[in-house]
Amino acid sequence: MADKCPVDHGSHSSDQSCPVDHKSRTTWASVLPGSSPTHPVNTSSLSTEREVSSIPRTDNGNWVYPSEAQFFAAMARKNHNPHAPDMKTIIPIHNAVNERAWSELMKWESGRGGEKCGGVKLVTFKGRPNDLTPKARLMTLLGYSAPFDRHDWVVERCGTRIRYVIDFYTGRGAGPLSNNVSFYLDVRPALDNWEGVKMRAENIWQDWFGSVRSGNTPSPS
Repeated sequence: MADKCPVDHGSHSSDQSCPVDHKSRTTWASVLPGSSPTHPVNTSSLSTEREVSSIPRTDNGNWVYPSEAQFFAAMARKNHNPHAPDMKTIIPIHNAVNERAWSELMKWESGRGGEKCGGVKLVTFKGRPNDLTPKARLMTLLGYSAPFDRHDWVVERCGTRIRYVIDFYTGRGAGPLSNNVSFYLDVRPALDNWEGVKMRAENIWQDWFGSVRSGNTPSPS
């Protein structure tokens, strides 16, 4: 039965946990628009409905995202001072960003045979907002902004498990007065096993030599 969602809200997956590390929750709340000033807590308006994700589990069904009430309660338990009205903004964006993360991950998996055994499935997830990936650390040293969050997702493809690293970056929409938050996700296989190394090498080959071949292809007359 699907009872979790794919962003770690704690160090370990559990029936009560929902995706986004406890520390990540505060970060997500701070980067999303509409943060409310301190006010008396009123949770009666928080929805208990949960959205089913498009992300398959290994034990049948799909992962399920947290409800507004669950997200709020999880933050409150960790003394993160959540604001009930913000949940209506945070939850849809949180869910949409994770759907995009899965979509980007599936681009890597395309053509690798996962469909022959029921499709690629998410096995485990872990939020690591305080652990910069080597790539993120290098980009930061070069002057770029650090990601505001990081997740590690382990998927299974026909018995083979691959760990993916996801760096989450945020920015603002176009225009000096825009308060819209935009997100960029850097999703790629980790380099901790041969499969991940092979996938990254193939991607580099395609980016470099595939573009060269297409550039050298004569245009139709």
